Amino acid sequence: MTMMTAEQYEESLRRLNLVVYMFGKRIDNVVDDPIVRPSMNAVAKTYELAHRPEHEDIMTATSHITGKRINRFTHIHQSIEDLVKKSKMGRLLGRETGCCFQRCVGMDALNALSIVTFDIDAQHGTEYYTRFVKYLEYVQENDFTVDGAMTDPKGDRSLPPHKQTDPDQFMHVVEEKSDGIVVRGAKAHQTGALNSHEIIIMPTLAMREEDKDYAISFALPSDAEGITYIMGRQSCDTRKLEGGNMDQGNLLFGGHEALVVFDNVFVPWDRIFMFKEYEFSRQLVEQFAAYHRQSYACKVGVGDVIIGAAQTAAEYNGVEKASHIRDKIVEMNHLNETLYCGCIACASEGHREPSGTYCVNILLANVHKHNVTRFPFEISRLAQDIAGGLMVTLPSEKDLKSPETAKWLKKYFEAHHDIPTENRMHILRLIENLTLGTAATNYLTESMHGAGSPQAQRIMISRRINMAEKQKAAKKLCGIEE
Repeated sequence: MTMMTAEQYEESLRRLNLVVYMFGKRIDNVVDDPIVRPSMNAVAKTYELAHRPEHEDIMTATSHITGKRINRFTHIHQSIEDLVKKSKMGRLLGRETGCCFQRCVGMDALNALSIVTFDIDAQHGTEYYTRFVKYLEYVQENDFTVDGAMTDPKGDRSLPPHKQTDPDQFMHVVEEKSDGIVVRGAKAHQTGALNSHEIIIMPTLAMREEDKDYAISFALPSDAEGITYIMGRQSCDTRKLEGGNMDQGNLLFGGHEALVVFDNVFVPWDRIFMFKEYEFSRQLVEQFAAYHRQSYACKVGVGDVIIGAAQTAAEYNGVEKASHIRDKIVEMNHLNETLYCGCIACASEGHREPSGTYCVNILLANVHKHNVTRFPFEISRLAQDIAGGLMVTLPSEKDLKSPETAKWLKKYFEAHHDIPTENRMHILRLIENLTLGTAATNYLTESMHGAGSPQAQRIMISRRINMAEKQKAAKKLCGIEE
């Protein structure tokens, strides 16, 4: 089997034996839990679209290992065209789901490791790249969803890993054995962790020699012994438990995040891709981050949804022809398409690494992500402006269906006489979901902090800009000779 269907993907998750806690209790059936299920639906969409002929070119690729057709989320970029298609895939899926579809981090981890393992071997004579390619083929052949895990809790952020009062604030080696290692620590904010078959661990920052025990990268099955998942909260998440569908906003899809705890977990040597080569930790962090910052093409797709919702709300309110409304819609589109320019640009300016993997232009990837930390917030502000205050004062779906109150809601919340009140309420709930509710976790807060918060991009921009070249051009034009 090379590519799973959406149905096969769901069944594969049922075979996992994950240890998951939410609201203080263990979840026995993760797949059908109403809080988790929408996020699983979003991942399933990546499998469904891969089997649609009209999306095959974007959603699938040819494995450079086996020559087989594979889901693009398990592919190692072999050309500029691959990088561009990755951005187009992200926009497509963002528009189809209106949320995070959770497979980008794993894809980005695979591609970063394909570069860094090759480079470590070239310097140290190790065999990480051979291990990695074997693992990659395993992932491709099974069409696994991989969770890339980089973010450690970090503890006291003024201190490096080896000076932490609690050494477990960063993932680290606690024991070496003949057949592998034992690790302890945790990874925070893990998007889609419960929907993944595999988890790849990476160091969270550049390490020095004193921190070499923390400079590790490895892969494990998501249900390996000693791994525990603790679900994070999202705004308005318990609306999924109330029945009905209007108040959720997005009827089908969603995301989730979890704290993933590793309590003395054994890792065999054949699944270890970095072991104390601390001098390569910066490269792995920076190249993974660049790939993942490109991946925020997904926010463009979600932006398409919120712009469509804002336009619809304006039409339902009967104000779509007002000049200020039209101007706001234009501004939303301008910001959204500017984001798309950024992810396409960093892909188009990519380059080939010694391993053969194509990497994005790191400077432009960071510029793109830096814009992502800003523009979705302005797009959301404009959407709320257009939607009006009813978006946050609207009574519940149960009131709309109650014999005592339904007639009043239908009467007083009708705007355009040709539009059912129910439709108006649905679109307002979607805008609420995207800008304040569960989807705001991904569209807003993740846009700010995912793949590194704004300062991380500013640091990378300052490192990558060729300031001397700019000064040379200016001096040449005004006659300064040095």
